[in-house]
Amino acid sequence: MPSADIKILAIESSCDETSAAIAVNGKVLNNIIATQSVHENYGGVVPELASRAHQQNIVPVVDEALKGAEIPKEELSAVAFTRGPGLMGALLVGASFAKATALALDIPLIEVNHMQAHILAHFIDDPKPSFPFLCLTVSGGHTQIVLVKDHLTMEVVGETQDDAVGEAFDKAAKMLGLGYPGGPMVDKLAKTGDPSKFQFSKTEMPGLSYSFSGIKTSILYFLRDELKKDENFIKDNVNDLCASIQHALVEMLLQKLRKAARQFKVNQIAIAGGVSANSGLRNALSEMADKEGWEVFIPAFEYCTDNAGMIAMAAHFKYEKKEFVDQSVSALPRMKI
Repeated sequence: MPSADIKILAIESSCDETSAAIAVNGKVLNNIIATQSVHENYGGVVPELASRAHQQNIVPVVDEALKGAEIPKEELSAVAFTRGPGLMGALLVGASFAKATALALDIPLIEVNHMQAHILAHFIDDPKPSFPFLCLTVSGGHTQIVLVKDHLTMEVVGETQDDAVGEAFDKAAKMLGLGYPGGPMVDKLAKTGDPSKFQFSKTEMPGLSYSFSGIKTSILYFLRDELKKDENFIKDNVNDLCASIQHALVEMLLQKLRKAARQFKVNQIAIAGGVSANSGLRNALSEMADKEGWEVFIPAFEYCTDNAGMIAMAAHFKYEKKEFVDQSVSALPRMKI
């Protein structure tokens, strides 16, 4: 390859996946991910254990990414990393590794906002949305509606005022005794359940804001009351419960998304983040798209969850604009778009 090629090593370590990817001229060549199974024993991510696992995984993951792309590290144009948002200890591992690598190779360093990267995952493969578009970013830590004006200009127009929808899925799964991570289990069991069987009260929020604390409390009290009457209630109704919970959460998400699309007169609609892998959300979004005349964009499954491929994509656009940072940069757990 000629030296003018833009070759970027990207690192993602915001939560419990250690990931590295190589992108050349905006094309992601590989996307290596090491998952951490240790958290299953605790029903959620343990920050200290996540940080230790990143330290163990980062060298072999980066090595595999470089070897798989057949690119010597001396040919790299830049190193990119997730600066935030995320867990401080986890972010520090990726940031420190990226800074050391950039310093040793004397190449530019690029910081990436994790949530911006989720949105820019839509530019890894075709079809790609055109500007402006709305992106519903949904994960365990975030629920936002973002107006995307170009690759690096984004405005959060609506977001949750308390809990994220992914956290609501996981907490509901825990109440049902489904284990961790709970969201995918709810999705799986919901496929054979009746989504209209049970109703849960929701907190109505003004404008394009979300609130998921109310529905979590409603589910908790509903299950408590039903279990008093029948100790086997959850066991006998688990599929219907999953379907009803999923239906309620998805409905909340899409009502605000439709409101935003009409408000901003946008018909290019995208979803991103871990919860965008949810089949109930995907199906309901497709149905709404038919009614509203939307064109919908959903990334490939491997780019929905946390991964370095999306970090590489975001970094490519920043490299083109020469948006680099120096060695004084540090992790920013509450980084905002």
